[in-house]
Amino acid sequence: MKGKIIFGICISILLDSCSTTYSTGTSSPSKNSPGTTSTPSVSQTEQEYNALIKTYKPETADVLTDLFNDSSNSPKTSITVTNKSRCNMVLTITGKNYSKKIPIGAGKIGYAMVLKNQNYNLSGMVCNSVYKKTQFISSSYSITLSN
Repeated sequence: MKGKIIFGICISILLDSCSTTYSTGTSSPSKNSPGTTSTPSVSQTEQEYNALIKTYKPETADVLTDLFNDSSNSPKTSITVTNKSRCNMVLTITGKNYSKKIPIGAGKIGYAMVLKNQNYNLSGMVCNSVYKKTQFISSSYSITLSN
């Protein structure tokens, strides 16, 4: 079963490698509260996405190596995020001495390599919903976001 999941993700990564991450669950972002000013609007997220997509370099080879090979001895592992919403998003991953923004198009997959055995804050705006989660990452991690 794990092999089929990895194979499916790898095919998706190969097909979307120009603009596109891996986890074990589906999450629905929470809706914005009225009057909340700390989260970006949909138009701000779209502007940030368009600016990032021009210069973003995906870590396709490293993620595929992590998913296909036994990388238990490697200090790094992959985070994969599937964006099943109708909106482009920017995923922010922050941790100890680590910060990265990943543009993920509507219906696309985004991914990054991170150091193992650390807590990471994952956040982003998916259409009109905010996604925020803190996750301890010790092996390949994948989530699916939708609105």
